Amino acid sequence: MPRDIPVGNGKLLIAFDKDYRIRDIYYPHVGQENHLGGHCFRIGFRVNGSFSWVQEFPIKRLRYRDDSLVTDIELEHPGLGIRVTASDFVDFFETIYFKKLTIQNLNNEPAEVQVFFGQDFHISGNEVGDTAAYRPQNKTLVHYKGKRYFLLNLFHQGRAGIDEYSTGKKELGGEKGTWTQASSGTLDMNPIAQGSVDSTIGIRLFLAPQEEDTFYYYLICGRRFAEVDRINEMVVEKTPELFLRRTHDYWKLWVNKENLNFGPLPGPVVDLYKRSLLVLRTQIDADGAIIAANDTDILSFARDTYSYMWPRDGALVAFALDRAGYHHISRRFFDFCGRVIEREGYFLHKYNPDGTLASSWHPWTADDSDELPIQEDETALVVWALWKHFEKYRDIEFISPLYKSLIKSAGDFMAAYRDPETGLPLPSYDLWEERKGVLTWTVAAV
Repeated sequence: MPRDIPVGNGKLLIAFDKDYRIRDIYYPHVGQENHLGGHCFRIGFRVNGSFSWVQEFPIKRLRYRDDSLVTDIELEHPGLGIRVTASDFVDFFETIYFKKLTIQNLNNEPAEVQVFFGQDFHISGNEVGDTAAYRPQNKTLVHYKGKRYFLLNLFHQGRAGIDEYSTGKKELGGEKGTWTQASSGTLDMNPIAQGSVDSTIGIRLFLAPQEEDTFYYYLICGRRFAEVDRINEMVVEKTPELFLRRTHDYWKLWVNKENLNFGPLPGPVVDLYKRSLLVLRTQIDADGAIIAANDTDILSFARDTYSYMWPRDGALVAFALDRAGYHHISRRFFDFCGRVIEREGYFLHKYNPDGTLASSWHPWTADDSDELPIQEDETALVVWALWKHFEKYRDIEFISPLYKSLIKSAGDFMAAYRDPETGLPLPSYDLWEERKGVLTWTVAAV
């Protein structure tokens, strides 16, 4: 997973690249429906007529707040004479992404600072039939298609609303998109566009020498206008600062819930343990799928991703989560497995976060005969991880509904799927998915 600072809540995942650009937006499942499709959101800064995109800032520090899934970003551009600090987060409960920005004027003269945000949505993975529309009734801008709605807004000095905006065509007839208007400092205020479209919104700050000002940019995800409007009203009423405090506090409590005694372990090791738990949590869907990795860079050469649930990977992660005391997450994973296991008692190659069967390169036939396209260690390791879970927590009421559909069916399958002479498992694909055979890892797992 090459993304630098993912933030999420199990229903919405936002991932940034090393240049502090949003490159992936997954909703409503972690790992399924990437609404950028490998493209990016842009941030541009214009100070007294001079302009720079965020990727051109020479000084960047991208990290998280301690014990939290709130980012701690520092940017500086000596040429523009500004310092930027930022906090990015997805609310722990609602499907809202926030960016808190504080701009400081380092110049010895007043500065007009314009900040532009360019949205390059490819809703549900493509740009066909998208709409971007400004809505004057609440001064927001919404991108939508089908059951996917994305409301954008700004919040500054107790007031919500977008005053400068543009929508327009992109990727057609030489049109690059509305983001090209940002460098001029003026957006054309076009209120709606359809098809392959993007949008840009802006805000102006007037800063005295050494003065700073703070505002919020936020994105609400929903399935209809009424839903995103309702959540927007809640944000305006409660203010984004409340969402920041509650999300920071939530993750701090979450990662410290076990009150572990780390003994002589050095601080950086303890920090790495906690950070690993938090980042791992961003890659797990609320419905139980533990996803291998979430980014779109691989699309450039494979036209597929790692945004899938491999039962093997999920089982190993669930085992680690159980050891760390996060059994409520591993339980959702085991429930997911109970829903997707084949009636005959085995798991296929991999699954989408919504439980549907994912893409595969394992054939159903070889040498003119039928064969199972499975990696049998995946079936074995789920049962092993579930046993380790029960061994630790003894939660019989949780286990009992899974007994017939998952435990017994998988056990019966593994007991029967054997060579009658050697007693070893029949050939299946190896854990690296490179060859088929009777392999040590698979035999040991079964």
